[in-house]
Amino acid sequence: MNVALYADYIADLRTLFAELDTHPERFQSFNVRLELVAAGGLIVYETKRRKGLTDSIYYGHSAETASNHQISQSTAFSAIDRFFALGQFVAMAGGIDKRAGSGSASARAVDAQYPHCAVNFSCRKKGQPAARSMLMVFIGFNDEADALQRLSTIDDPSALVAERPYRSLKSYEWK
Repeated sequence: MNVALYADYIADLRTLFAELDTHPERFQSFNVRLELVAAGGLIVYETKRRKGLTDSIYYGHSAETASNHQISQSTAFSAIDRFFALGQFVAMAGGIDKRAGSGSASARAVDAQYPHCAVNFSCRKKGQPAARSMLMVFIGFNDEADALQRLSTIDDPSALVAERPYRSLKSYEWK
């Protein structure tokens, strides 16, 4: 089975995310939305800066409650950072189509047992000539052995990215 692994990519993303969270003044502009689904719960970290103004919201819900509630920036950051600290990752090919329903190949590839995170990240550091952006959905695993074991049980591996760098109409690596 030919599936691209993303541990190196996530390590770089984790560093950039930590810098943005702790030193947003180093960025001229950014628009970040991270949606982490793990253990039946949801954590959303959303922040943007445009024309010198920053707007942020952090919220989530647990597996027991369906209603969202606001959480602190540090709680949202910690949850996302723990996901980025996992040992191995694969990416969804084309993202998750919310209209496709649970029968789609993408929906079947995202098993609730494994945390997954939709990452919509664009930023421009001060002094950089242009902004960079990415839009991907990653599934996290404890390590490479865990990832390979799970990948061996997927009926349709075409739901996962097979070759890097990845670009499609719905998702893409840094551009």
